[in-house]
Amino acid sequence: MPSGCQHDLDLGPESSFSIDASAIVFGRGALHELGDHLRTLTSGSRVVLFTDARLASLVHLDCAKTSLSRAGLDVVVYDRVHVEPTDRSFLEATAFAKDGRFDAYVSLGGGSVIDTTKAAALYATYPAELLAYVNAPLGEGRAVPGPLPPHVACPTTCGTGSECTGIAVFDLLATRVKTGIASRRLRPSLAIVDPEVTRTLPPEVVAASGFDVLCHAIESYTARPFTSRARPRPFTTRPMSQGQNPWSDLGSLEALRLAGRSLVRAFEDANDDEARGDLLWAATLAGIAFGNAGVHLPHAMSYAVAGLVKGYMAPGYPDDEPRVPHGTSVVLNAPSVFRWTAKTSPARHLACAEALGADVRGASPDDAGEILARTLLGLMRATRLPVGLTAVGYASSDLDALADRAIVQKRLVDNAPCAVDRERMRALFEGALSY
Repeated sequence: MPSGCQHDLDLGPESSFSIDASAIVFGRGALHELGDHLRTLTSGSRVVLFTDARLASLVHLDCAKTSLSRAGLDVVVYDRVHVEPTDRSFLEATAFAKDGRFDAYVSLGGGSVIDTTKAAALYATYPAELLAYVNAPLGEGRAVPGPLPPHVACPTTCGTGSECTGIAVFDLLATRVKTGIASRRLRPSLAIVDPEVTRTLPPEVVAASGFDVLCHAIESYTARPFTSRARPRPFTTRPMSQGQNPWSDLGSLEALRLAGRSLVRAFEDANDDEARGDLLWAATLAGIAFGNAGVHLPHAMSYAVAGLVKGYMAPGYPDDEPRVPHGTSVVLNAPSVFRWTAKTSPARHLACAEALGADVRGASPDDAGEILARTLLGLMRATRLPVGLTAVGYASSDLDALADRAIVQKRLVDNAPCAVDRERMRALFEGALSY
């Protein structure tokens, strides 16, 4: 064997990274293109359109149905998606998909709708017990056996980035913790991202989803470097959450720059088309970034915060049950986390703060975590988000339960820039109680 090929036998440190992304159509009026695009992705004609009850009453659903019908597609609507999905709601959606024998899937909604569609398509195509494909250690972590039917994702919130990722998240009710399924095969075939649909978003939803954007970007930019992992064998087993890399860095910083100048404006004025368009584009960029780099501790901690929710009723969301919306549950923990992780890469944490609009002139490496934390807290207060876990009902007596549920989020915890044990996780939650 030529000497130049010897490195193939060396499973030492990783030196390559992969780039995966959904095809994307972005722009005002893009939703009207839905039918034409889906027609090119399937030879069949039977399509299911997943949405939720609130969106089912809005003009966006009529627009999507009209576009699909004009393309000669037979559309069936499923409008029972649960906001912040659960294992129970995933199973109900899957049963509908199995019975319908659909050729293609469309999701119209936020991350809850898009994630539910991913799961329904998966389990309808490759039936299994729910935990079969769920991330270990809560599930088996079984690989998705093969390709899924076409899925066109049409996001209506400016935050989750789910239209660009192979991740589907839900509440596992028996354990009162969020978990998920992660596979490149879950990534939608196409994302149609139309800023026009965000006009109907309540300001509180803009704020919560907007902070999901910020945390996607910051966590991707500050995750462990992809070069810190061992080279996989076979090479096709390289994880989606591979760590910070040059590709994800580009999307992360631009997403922060756009969101930093637009989040408060988009929250304050539904008719500020520039701000809401910028925020939706930031969400798309951050979705591509974390879909390849992965997020880490704020998201791991958020799964516990959302899963153990007490009586908090989130303004702007359905009032049928208590919930801490996903973006809120993430950013509540973020200042505490970044104060601690800044020591691993002060320059990166300062770059995030600067992209968000902070003045970092004269800042020392020791200042990085505090500057980034204060920048996030300022934006949280400006958008009237809860500040600290006590604001959503948690107390010191909850720290052990929160830590126990966060530390098992292995995919996310392992992507942190430094090692985290259960006691450190508890300390991070303690730091997030109040600011």
